Amino acid sequence: MFGCLFEEEEEAGFSPNPGLGRVAKGIEEPPPTRGKSNLSGIKNQGGTCYLNSLLQTLLFTPEFREELFSLGQEELGLLEGKDKPEAKVRVIPLELQRLFAHLLLVDQQSASTTQLTDSFGWKNNEETNQHDVQELNRILFSALEHSLVDTSGSSLIHRLYHGTIVNNIVCSECGNVSQRQEDFLDLTACVCGMGSLENALWAMFVEEEMFEGNNLYRCAKCDGLVTAAKSAKLQELPPFITMSLLRFSFDFAKCERYKEMGRYTFPLTINLRPFCEQIDGEDAEFTYKLFSVIIHKGGCYGGHYHAFIRDIDQLGKWEPPVRGPEQISQEPKLDVEDPLCLLTAVISQEPSKSVLLDQLGQKLLDKTGSSWGKKFRKHHGPIGKFLQSHSDVFMLVSNGTRVALKSNQPSTAGSSPAEPSPPTKPSPGDHWFDLNDSTVASIRESDIERQFQGKESAYMLFYRKVQLPRPSEAFRNPLYKVPPHLVQMAAEENLNLQRRRETFENSSNSVELRLHLAPSYRLENGALQPMSIHQEGVTPLSFDRRKTVGDLRLSVYQMLELWEGDMALTVAKSLPAGLHLYNTLTGGPPAITFCEELSVRDAGVRLMTTLILCLGKAPTTTQLFLHYSLGTAPSAGMEMDIIVEQTCTVKECFHPLIFPPCLFPGDSWHLRILDWCDEVGEPLMNEDAPLSELNISCGDTLVITQGQLPPKVTSI
Repeated sequence: MFGCLFEEEEEAGFSPNPGLGRVAKGIEEPPPTRGKSNLSGIKNQGGTCYLNSLLQTLLFTPEFREELFSLGQEELGLLEGKDKPEAKVRVIPLELQRLFAHLLLVDQQSASTTQLTDSFGWKNNEETNQHDVQELNRILFSALEHSLVDTSGSSLIHRLYHGTIVNNIVCSECGNVSQRQEDFLDLTACVCGMGSLENALWAMFVEEEMFEGNNLYRCAKCDGLVTAAKSAKLQELPPFITMSLLRFSFDFAKCERYKEMGRYTFPLTINLRPFCEQIDGEDAEFTYKLFSVIIHKGGCYGGHYHAFIRDIDQLGKWEPPVRGPEQISQEPKLDVEDPLCLLTAVISQEPSKSVLLDQLGQKLLDKTGSSWGKKFRKHHGPIGKFLQSHSDVFMLVSNGTRVALKSNQPSTAGSSPAEPSPPTKPSPGDHWFDLNDSTVASIRESDIERQFQGKESAYMLFYRKVQLPRPSEAFRNPLYKVPPHLVQMAAEENLNLQRRRETFENSSNSVELRLHLAPSYRLENGALQPMSIHQEGVTPLSFDRRKTVGDLRLSVYQMLELWEGDMALTVAKSLPAGLHLYNTLTGGPPAITFCEELSVRDAGVRLMTTLILCLGKAPTTTQLFLHYSLGTAPSAGMEMDIIVEQTCTVKECFHPLIFPPCLFPGDSWHLRILDWCDEVGEPLMNEDAPLSELNISCGDTLVITQGQLPPKVTSI
C-alpha cells in the first residue's frame, strides 16, 4: 500500500523482533502493565515505528480523537459483520476507534496495531518494511476520507487540516494579477540553506520570485512575454498545521541521496500573520503552539522514528526526568540565529529579570555584535512588534517602560534579586513525553531543542491553534467522549488481563516442597536417616514463595492437625549419606527473647508467633539470651536462662558468678548446642572463641555435658 522507502536499523532498543516473554509451567507471561507515565505505547511489528509515531500524534490530537469517537456504529457498521457480503462496514475508522480506546483505557504497556494494518490491506509481511511517515500521513488521511464518505465524519480531515494557499503573478507592464488557489493538508518546508522554519516560511510566502531575462512570463492581457513577480500567501488557516521538513535530498553530482543534518530551528509558538494574505484580526487567529515532533534517527537508507508529544489533556503522569552528566554536556548552546532565544537570554540574565524597553536593542547588540535592524528586522519586523507577537513569552511592566519574561517575576529596578520561589507543580507546558514504540518516558520542553540538528533530528512538526480551548471535563479524564461500547470492551480486557496476571504470578511463584517430619527420622553422623524404610515421612506441599515464613508455618500447622507444641523449619537436602540440614527458617524453641530496641518486624515476629511476658531486663543489641541445660538431653538436670555479651568466650560461660564450682566439681565439663531435633549437637571445640563467631544466636540452648572435650584432629 505504501511502498518500501527505508529499512529500519536494528539498533539497541529498536529490534524489530523483540524477545518472547517468560513462560511459567506452560503459561505465557501476560503483557506488562503501564509504566510510570501511565500512558500506553504501541508495539513495533517489525518496521512500523513510523506508523506508531503518527498514530500517537493523532491520539494526542484531542479534536481528531473526539471527532472520530463521535461516529457511531449505526454509521460505521459493526466489525463482527465485516465479512458478510451485504454489509457495509467502514473498517479503518472502526479499527482506529478500537486502537485509541485501547491506548486510553487498557492497562497494558503497549497496544498492537495488527488489526489496524490488516484493515489497510497489507500483505506479504509489509509491516516489516519501513516507509516515509510524511507519505503515510497523506495516504492515511486519504483512506479515512474515502472510508467516511456519506457519514457525519466525511469532512473530518477537511475541517481540521485543510488550508489554502493563493499564488499571485503580477505583470510589471500592465499590473494584471493572475491568481491560482492551492489546497494543502500539510506544508513542506525546505531545510537546505534555511537555518530555521521561519526563514523557510519567509522564502515561501514573503519573498518574490522574478520572471526576467531568459525566464519571462507570458501575460494574457499584454499578449506577450513580460517581466513579472510571483509570490504566494497563506489564504485560509486550518486548526492544525503540519510541517514536513525536507531532510532528504539528492546530490546530482554524486548521484546519491543524503540527509540534511545541519542546524534547523523551529519555535514552540509561531505567529503566521506575516505569511498570510489577510492580516486583519487578533494575534490568536494566527498563533499556533507546537504539540508534536516526529523524529527520524539514522540516514537516508535506514533509521528509526519516534515522537515527542505534548499531553494537552494531561492524561499521563509527568515526572521531571533525571539528567545524567552526559545529557547535561549535550544541552544545546545559545542559538544566535533565534531572536526569541536571544531576547529571552538577555532578559533572564539581568539581575532584576527585566530590561528597559529602549535599552533592549543595545543589550542585544552588546551580546551578539549585531543590531536587531541588521539581523532580524527583515524577517521579524520591528523589535516592539516581535515582542507583541510573542505575548505568551514577554510582558511589559513598570507602566510599559520595561520588558520581562512571563516565567519570571521581575524585581524593582535597582533592588536586589527576589528570593527564590518555592517549587511549583508542573505546568501544562511540562507535559511532554517521548513515545518510542512500546516505551513512554517523560521529557522536558527544553529537550525539543536537541532535535534541531544531527543524525537524530525533527522530521515532522505538528502545530495547534491557540484558539482551540479544552473543556474542563477532559482534563485528566481518559474516558472523555469514549463510546460506552468501547469503555465496556476496555473494562473486559482489563479484567481478562488481571486474571491472566494473577494466574501467571501464582504459577511462576508456586514452589513444590517436600515436608520431612522429624519424628520419622533419627540423627546419625550429622545427617537424618529414616526410622523405617516402610514409614512415610514425606508430605508434599505446594506453597507461594511470595508469602512469609510465618505463612509457611501456618500452612504446615494446618496440614498436621495433630502436631503439638512449637516447630522449627530447616532447609534440608537429600544426599547419599542421608538428609543433610542447612539453615533454620524460623526460631526453634519458643523461648526467644527479643531486644527491646528492635521493631516488632525486625525482631522477627510473624503470624502465629507466641509472645511471653517475662521478669527481668531484655538483652541489648550486644547481648545474647541463652538457655542452659545440664545433662545429655533436655530437662535431664538443672536448667537456667542467662544473658551474656556476644563477645563472651566459651570458657567465660563457666564463670564462677554464673555457675558456682560446687555445682560442677572438677573440670570434666564442656558445652554443646542443642539442635532443632532436640538432639545434642557438636561440641564447642574452641573454648577461647567468642560466641558471636560460633553462629550462636538468641534463644539457643547450650547443653552442659560431662566429660573432656574430644581431641582436636590436626591435618598434616
